[in-house]
Amino acid sequence: MRVQRKKSWGLLDRDVTPEGLVVDRRRFLETIAFAGVGAAFSAMSGRDRAIAGGAETVPRDVARLYPAKRNARYAIDRPISKPEIVESYNNYYEFGNVKDSPAHAAQRLTTRPWIIEIAGLVQKPFSIDRDDLVRRMQVEERVYRHRCVEAWSIAVPWTGFPLKSLVDLARPLSSARFLRTVSFKRGSEAPDQRKPWYPFPYFEAFRLDEAIHELAFVSIGSYGRELPKQNGLPLGLRMPWKYGFKSPKAVVRFEFTDRQPQTFWRSLSPFEYGFLSNVNPAVPHPRWPQATEKFFGPGGIERRPTLPYNGYADSVASLYDDQSRKGLS
Repeated sequence: MRVQRKKSWGLLDRDVTPEGLVVDRRRFLETIAFAGVGAAFSAMSGRDRAIAGGAETVPRDVARLYPAKRNARYAIDRPISKPEIVESYNNYYEFGNVKDSPAHAAQRLTTRPWIIEIAGLVQKPFSIDRDDLVRRMQVEERVYRHRCVEAWSIAVPWTGFPLKSLVDLARPLSSARFLRTVSFKRGSEAPDQRKPWYPFPYFEAFRLDEAIHELAFVSIGSYGRELPKQNGLPLGLRMPWKYGFKSPKAVVRFEFTDRQPQTFWRSLSPFEYGFLSNVNPAVPHPRWPQATEKFFGPGGIERRPTLPYNGYADSVASLYDDQSRKGLS
C-alpha cells in the first residue's frame, strides 16, 4: 500500500479559509486593522475596483477554466488574504513605486494577444500565444504563501500550472542548467519603464532544478478568476519559498542557458540581493529585518515569525548546500 507523507506546511483542504470569507468585501472593510491599505482601497471608486480585475475579453474556452479545482496538497497554515489587499497592495515598479499605484496604472497594459518566446538551449526555439499555451496545460488552483523581502506577507489562491510543464514543453538540451525569464517592455503603456535608474525589462533567473520543482508554479489567475493586471497578467511565476521579487510578472520570454544569468535586483545591488534569495529569517536584509513578518490576514495585520524557506523547508531545503543556506547567495 502506498502511503503519502503530508508535508509539514500542508493542511487538510477543509482547514483553508472558505471562499465565502475570501470574497466578503464588506466584512473586510469593517474589520481591517491597518489604515494605510484600507484607506487606499476605500478611495477607489466602484468602477476602479472593477477595472482592477482586468476588462479585456477572455476567450470562452479559457474563461471556463475558472474557478479551477483546488489542489488540497498545497493547503497552508493560515487563512487566505483578502483579494482587496492582494489586488491593491503590491510592488510593480513598471507602474510606479507606491504600493497602490499598479492597481490603476497597470490597466494600460494590453494583454491580448500576448506572445511568449521559448529560447536558448532548447531542441527547437519557438513562440506561442499565451492562451494557446494555457490550453495545453492542466490548470489547477493552489494556495501559496507569498513573502516580500520588505517583511510583509500574504496568502493567495493562485490558478495556474506547474512550471515543469512549461519546461517539458520547451524541451531543454542536456546542457541547460538555468532558466532566465524576461518580462515585457512597453514604455508607452508603462511610463515608469522609461525612468533611467531601473534596467527594464524586468529579468529573473533560476536553477533548472528549482524550475522543475513541484512547487514552482505559473500563475494565470487568482481568487477563481483571471489574474488582475497588477498581479501579473497575462502570466507570472510563483516561487513560494523565495522572496517575492523572485516571482516575475507579465513574462514574455523563457530562455534556457548553461551559465548563471544576472538578475534584475542583483544587478542593481549585489550586496543586498542574491541569486537564490530563499526566505531566511536568520539573515537580515540591510533595510528589513527578516525574523518576523507582517501577515495581511482577513482581519488585519498579524505579526508572525518568518519560517525558513517561507514554510516550505521540508520540500525544498534538500536542493541547497550548507553555504547557500546561510544567506541570500
